[in-house]
Amino acid sequence: MAGYDDAGGGKGYMPVDHGNAVEKMGGSLATALRASWLPKITKGWFFRAESFFSVARYLDSVASPYADFLSHSHGEGFLRFFEERCQRQGIFIFDEPESALSPARQIEFLKLLQQMDRSGNCQVIMATHAPILMAYPNATLLRLTKYGLEPVNLRDTDHYKVVREFCDDPKGFVEAAIAE
Repeated sequence: MAGYDDAGGGKGYMPVDHGNAVEKMGGSLATALRASWLPKITKGWFFRAESFFSVARYLDSVASPYADFLSHSHGEGFLRFFEERCQRQGIFIFDEPESALSPARQIEFLKLLQQMDRSGNCQVIMATHAPILMAYPNATLLRLTKYGLEPVNLRDTDHYKVVREFCDDPKGFVEAAIAE
């Protein structure tokens, strides 16, 4: 995947054996997709929520100048990581960056995305379940179906519909959900 390790990291980065950390379907998807871009950019980062601790532990151990990702809460560690690693030119692939971010922290992440966008030096590709992140202005939303990728409107995503139903009637939504 653009030269990044399947379990996450930067170009050529593989601090530990991630052989058991990679989901089986990811390899199949990676061989089916081929991405290219001009001009060719060889810098960036593949952020995978499942392997964040391995990556952060490695960066902390080699005394990265901005290390110390693990002495914070899970969400704060994610944000510190994004702020430190994603301020450079490159291709950034985020796999569920919201997994440790509260709604308030997702808004902070949106601000970081905006800084990256305005710099003109970054391209972001993100897989997310978070309607807050999907609502980023001018984002192109794609849904993966059995027929391939297709454009989708935020309001038509399953994730948006669930959150909307919850916000419309939290008590009724939860009662119905746990009664099933």
